[in-house]
Amino acid sequence: MAEVRYVNYNGLLIPSDSEVIPANNRAFQYADGLFESVRVINGCPCFLDNHLNRLKQGLEGFKILVGPEFSYEVLEQQILELLLKNQISEGGRIRVTVSRAGAGFYSPESDSGVDYLIQAERTDSNRFTLNDRGLVVDIYTELRKQVNHLACFKGINSQIFIMASIFAKEKGIDNALITNDKDVIIEAANSNIFIVSNGVLYTPPLEDGCLGGTMRMEVINTALRNDIKVYETSLRPQNLLVADELFLTNAIQGIQWVSSYRQKRYFNQLSQRLTRLMNEDILNPSE
Repeated sequence: MAEVRYVNYNGLLIPSDSEVIPANNRAFQYADGLFESVRVINGCPCFLDNHLNRLKQGLEGFKILVGPEFSYEVLEQQILELLLKNQISEGGRIRVTVSRAGAGFYSPESDSGVDYLIQAERTDSNRFTLNDRGLVVDIYTELRKQVNHLACFKGINSQIFIMASIFAKEKGIDNALITNDKDVIIEAANSNIFIVSNGVLYTPPLEDGCLGGTMRMEVINTALRNDIKVYETSLRPQNLLVADELFLTNAIQGIQWVSSYRQKRYFNQLSQRLTRLMNEDILNPSE
């Protein structure tokens, strides 16, 4: 018999193959919501406080009022309960999707209230692992990301990232780099981006429109704790061509090193070091 996995929908644990989302759900109809993807190591969510803080800030930015029935403390407890229910004691991943509740068209009828869905599944790896084969990337230019105060949040309207991923698949490469409306490189289809030049880390600032990634924050903090200089600066193709390393970061995969962008080839020494340092911090937290 196949294993039964569960999800949490609005506080109720139900089998994951159940009919969950009603037809009038605003996430389904208008992409009116946000989501967070959280890595699990040793059965524990990594950097969960940072994810919940970003979720809270994102809901405020999207003017989604949660209402008194919604609690971030309860949400955290329900995440932990779902991990136990799905028997995830080592590596895993969690997705939390929160959308505005209620009826209405573009203008919602309700002033407050949310619907939320928590999903949890196992992963093969129980730590962050640097990829053996470097990624191949190129720049996607058909669509550009608009720079505004919502750009740093994980809204569920992901069309530009979907189209960039299709571009990468059609081109036979691993990922696509996305630019903003000023032709500045800001991120990849599913990741933040860093380059390394002469041992110094550089990553686009949030003002350029990149996602305020939790792993981006962790990489910056890990680097600073270990006396590695980090600068937030706008990146253009010429910066990629003179860099020593290029790597991508997201909450699930950690650091993924890039081996080539067009004719440029990269090393991965700092990528390896940062991955090791983050695993040490997670598996051996300081008192």
